Parts: sequence; C-alpha cells; structure tokens
Amino acid sequence: MNAPLALDPARTALVLVDLMERIVALPLEPRKGTEVLAAAEELAGVFRSAGAPVVLIRVERPGVAEQPPGSGLVPGLLRDGDVEVVKRTIGGFQGTDLDERLRERGIRTLVFGGIATNLGVESTARAAADLGYELVFVEDAMTAFTVAEHEASVRFDFPRLGSVATASHVRLTTA
Repeated sequence: MNAPLALDPARTALVLVDLMERIVALPLEPRKGTEVLAAAEELAGVFRSAGAPVVLIRVERPGVAEQPPGSGLVPGLLRDGDVEVVKRTIGGFQGTDLDERLRERGIRTLVFGGIATNLGVESTARAAADLGYELVFVEDAMTAFTVAEHEASVRFDFPRLGSVATASHVRLTTA
C-alpha cells in the first residue's frame, strides 16, 4: 500500500461515492466524514488539474416524493466539467449511464473514495471490476459505519479487486 501509483490522466477517473451532507454528517469510523471529504476534495483538485475526470455519485431513494434533507452533494464539491451520477441502488452502475459516460471518455482505471467503504464504494467497485476496469482504492479517502466494516473491505476485498493506496501515493503522470 505504500508504493506510488503512476496513473495516466487520459485513462483514469476519480470516483467519489455518496459525499452528501446527510451522509458525511453520520457517525463514521475509522475517520469522520469531514476527514474523508477533505481528502476527496484534495484528490479531486489533483485530478482536475491533470485534466482527468471527477465522477461524483450520489443516491436518491426510489419511490419517494421528496428526498430527505441533505441529499445533495456537499456544497462546492461538484465543479464545472465533473460528472454527476444519481443512483437508486447501493452501487453506482446499476440503472445509470455511468459505464457509458466513462467509456466515451476512454477511461480504463477508476480511483475510488467515499462513504461507506463496504457499501456504496465496494458495490460500485465490484460492478466496475465485472465491467473490466482497473481499480485503485484510496484508503484514507473513505470510511464506514464501523472500523471492522472498513477494515474488512480494505484488507480482504479490495486487494482482490485492485490496488489499495493512500492519497499521497496516487500520482497522475503522462507517458
């Protein structure tokens, strides 16, 4: 988990899952939602500066007339040029156009962060793996409801699906 990862910005997208006000505010572990948000914002800045896409996925509850307060992305997170995807399931691919939007940009590698590690992030990542994407998981840009849930994904599941790194080890470089 400590080796720097050199990623091609023309083929790589940052995928941030469920960074919504009401979710960031929940009691989370091993880090607070605000800590994940800060790491995600820093990563998003790096990706945007390199010309790599930033994908922001948020959930809406199906079959309700009005979404609960705080269901939008954290204010200021979405920027011009970013891709916003609204999901109605745990993962970000089912019933959305996420795969098409990534493929039309030539994306082959997805770098993940968000809340919750073992739910929205992992569900989206599993579908991405099934679709043939290369995956990178930024451990310090995600959190869960318990340390055990976070650790199970990071230690056991994610290494089987891709690479696990910290934000400081993600590098966007051109060949």
